Amino acid sequence: MKLTIVEYPDKRLRLKSKEVKNFDKKLHDLLDSMYPIMMNTNGIGLAAIQVAQAIRVLILNIPDEEGEQHQENLLEIINPVISKRAGETVYQEGCLSVPQFYEDIKRHATLTLNYQDREGNTKNLEADGLLAIAIQHEMDHLEGILFIDKLSYARRKKFEKEYKRMQKERKAS
Repeated sequence: MKLTIVEYPDKRLRLKSKEVKNFDKKLHDLLDSMYPIMMNTNGIGLAAIQVAQAIRVLILNIPDEEGEQHQENLLEIINPVISKRAGETVYQEGCLSVPQFYEDIKRHATLTLNYQDREGNTKNLEADGLLAIAIQHEMDHLEGILFIDKLSYARRKKFEKEYKRMQKERKAS
């Protein structure tokens, strides 16, 4: 399956993703195809909508203490629902769909996640730190929300200006 990352301002990023009902070969192929894209673009998370698939699927691979990402630590999260959230934290986030832009975003510090794995089995996960932040970031994608939507009005206007300039420079080079 050949996938490419959808970049802002593509309107597909605003689609609300649909629940996965079939845990079949097509889903497994999508999951298997998403992982190398995420790794080759230095990502720690990727939602299916970011590769133009509007289904409630995301993958995460949080780096260890040495900054390494190991495939055995890959989380495949399907139909996620946050059942508990607590605390508050701020983290400088980036996004594969909004390349080269980083901003401090306020998120919940801890959460409990209910989801299904690639076989449809129900799972629960307690998360904090970068894992909790990444889950919230990727779940926003499933709702058609980008991290830049969480910026203040003034910061968002500044972002739009900066992003247009950066895109012009990328096209020129």
